[in-house]
Amino acid sequence: MEEALKGRSVIRNIAFFGDANVPESDPDYKHAFNVAKRVAAEGYTIVNGGGPGIMVAATRGAEEVNGETISVTFDPTNAPGFEGRYLGNVVDTEITTTNYIERMFKLMEHADVYIIFRGGSGTLSEFGTAWVLANLYYGHHKPFILFGDFWREIVDTLSRNMNIDEKEMSVFKIVGSEEKVLPVIHHFEHQARGKDHSEDCRVCMDSAFTL
Repeated sequence: MEEALKGRSVIRNIAFFGDANVPESDPDYKHAFNVAKRVAAEGYTIVNGGGPGIMVAATRGAEEVNGETISVTFDPTNAPGFEGRYLGNVVDTEITTTNYIERMFKLMEHADVYIIFRGGSGTLSEFGTAWVLANLYYGHHKPFILFGDFWREIVDTLSRNMNIDEKEMSVFKIVGSEEKVLPVIHHFEHQARGKDHSEDCRVCMDSAFTL
């Protein structure tokens, strides 16, 4: 694992977003498990929201190869519609937050690349947040991967009906298979290494959301 990390100092943590309600038999669960296993085997740390579904699939995939895992959790006392922390999602490090918004931004902070699987409104909020942060900090942004060919139709609809410019379309990649995830992460790494981080770079001052 240490050999895999040599020369890879920019991207270290990969966050997984997606549906909390998918069972182990669901194809999306299996994809998340397998992708996390591949990514963790390369030495990357897996980050998720500490819940069930895609989140626990990512943790368990990483565990298969003794990979490192982080969860960012919050117990939804006053938000009964939120799935909350899942006792079956046991990670190496847990970061506890006090509400949904804090949790989402902590997830964004503690990862360098985001992989977004199929999900509901919560996943859409994470997708939108990742996209707007990439636009705000473009050039030093944290990129993301949309896993699944169904994303092509969604993104096409958005690009045709919303005011999305070419720059915003360049901060992510749509990936249709497990095998293509690592090459895209390596591509993002190559791009990140080419960025100019001079001392007076204003973007770099907000390092929580930049590479």
